Amino acid sequence: MKIIIINGPNLNLLGVREKSVYGNKSFEDYFKELKLKHSDLDLEYYQSNVEGELINKLHEVGFSYDGIILNAGAYTHTSVAISDAVAAIKTPVVEVHISNIHAREEYRHLSLITANCAGMITGFGLKGYEMALYYLKDC
Repeated sequence: MKIIIINGPNLNLLGVREKSVYGNKSFEDYFKELKLKHSDLDLEYYQSNVEGELINKLHEVGFSYDGIILNAGAYTHTSVAISDAVAAIKTPVVEVHISNIHAREEYRHLSLITANCAGMITGFGLKGYEMALYYLKDC
């Protein structure tokens, strides 16, 4: 199975920013562990702070990969364009959030993306990415 994790804005700062919310491990370190644990999968990782680049990546992989795990970061709450890109592709997408978006500021409670995803995992820290992997493996 070929699965890609796509992370949006500011997630390149994991392990550095707001450690009380996002933890102290970089995503690169976590991804290495995930790849070792799930060596039966062809796992890739992509991160961008730019909305259009995220959309381009969804278009690029959305018809040929077996699964996409998407953490669109703040674009979750603002990007109709990313939501439309998810709706336009065939590959199943699982939305993941490290923090519990429903326990944070009110403007974070609404996701424009969820309706076009297979589901959402929120609030389980980095473990949410692995939970999404388990779902995609069973699809």
